[in-house]
Amino acid sequence: MQTLVPRAFWFLRHGETDWNAQGLSQGNVDIPLNANGIAQARAAAQVLRNRGIATVMASPLSRARATAEIVAEALGLPVTFDPELKEVSFGVQEGQSMGTWFDDWVEGRFTPEGAESFPALRARGVAAANRALARPAPVLIVSHGALFRALRAEMGLPAHVRTPNGIPFLCEPGSPWVLSPVSTPAG
Repeated sequence: MQTLVPRAFWFLRHGETDWNAQGLSQGNVDIPLNANGIAQARAAAQVLRNRGIATVMASPLSRARATAEIVAEALGLPVTFDPELKEVSFGVQEGQSMGTWFDDWVEGRFTPEGAESFPALRARGVAAANRALARPAPVLIVSHGALFRALRAEMGLPAHVRTPNGIPFLCEPGSPWVLSPVSTPAG
């Protein structure tokens, strides 16, 4: 398995969707941003202006795609989509409440039927992040909560932390890595 390239980058979880607001597991179900999610993406775009970002890489799922496009437009940059930055498939748990099964999944003790395991997500996420980090820096990765949990685990940080929607994080190498959230006016 690859290890994460030790290069600083920005990470942005997509803006809110109706399923996020309801506490439902989205996985690969392509749920669009809601009005609050669009506002979060616009606020994140303003925070990320003048940070020197040179590359925007994103998941192709519409919630991440729309977030990335809003930010990239404000930065005057194109977006490159990598299907490996997509959210994990939660199998039979997609559309269901984020219940007690989720902690066991993150710990690698349980994988729902038809779902991708947390170790498999971690390997896929690290490979996708490394492809992004091979591009001109600084890089902004726009993706999903579970994928960022996998990257956090790779960074030597706790994976049981919920990443808020629409808040940019500066991720800096270290042992463990240092994550600095940057508050948005709407956040």
